[in-house]
Amino acid sequence: MQAEFETTSRTPFIRLLGVAFDEFAEELGKRVAAAGYADIRPGHGCVFGNIDPENGSRLTELAERANMTKQSVGEMTSDLEQRGYLERVADPNDGRAKIIRLTAHGHEAYLIGRQLIDELEREWAERYGDERVAALRDALEAVTAERLDALALQR
Repeated sequence: MQAEFETTSRTPFIRLLGVAFDEFAEELGKRVAAAGYADIRPGHGCVFGNIDPENGSRLTELAERANMTKQSVGEMTSDLEQRGYLERVADPNDGRAKIIRLTAHGHEAYLIGRQLIDELEREWAERYGDERVAALRDALEAVTAERLDALALQR
């Protein structure tokens, strides 16, 4: 029975991924706030990270891409709408549906966020080594390719 509960000295892979994500996200949050967007919270990433910045997206698309419920993403969407980052407009292809799109203020925040993400990736490459970060990126792209491709086809 004891052998069943023995653990290895290696940190579980899922824990490594989670801690790395948390570290990256915490630093990104600090920089987003320092850039003048202190009202953007980490939870808003489910929208900013999944919205089509040019054409907007339906709520169902955002929820699917974020792997979250429509209700959860809807709360974040409503919050960002109240803060002036998003607007809801009629879907020209379906009068019953709404498209959620970035306002001018939302576009600014989106672009700054993307720049800060790229900056952080470059800093990680300097800190941990170009080859390591490139290998990490390659591995993550390989692991996520099928799912990201499927989500891209839905646009």
